[in-house]
Amino acid sequence: MPTYVLLSKLSPGNFSDSETRRTIGRDWLSTLKEKCPEVHWKEHYALLGEYDFMDIYEAPDEKAAAKVAMITMSKGAMNAVNLTAIPYKDYLDVIKDI
Repeated sequence: MPTYVLLSKLSPGNFSDSETRRTIGRDWLSTLKEKCPEVHWKEHYALLGEYDFMDIYEAPDEKAAAKVAMITMSKGAMNAVNLTAIPYKDYLDVIKDI
């Protein structure tokens, strides 16, 4: 199954206090598990920088990945960017004939 990286930037109101942030995060994850049962979560990181969070997950296709990003936007993200991640050894196979 393809691996995706989701980078998300939340709206400022989502950081009013830690309990609010925790509640929003739980709601986001609950919605994703309900609406995208085929998606398998690998990692979830808080970031310091341009984006607030990075999630690494596997999804069957780009439509499922797009759904993850759209749900993320509906739960308070100002921006959600999906990237396709290719294992390095597979990447080397792709570029060997270039």
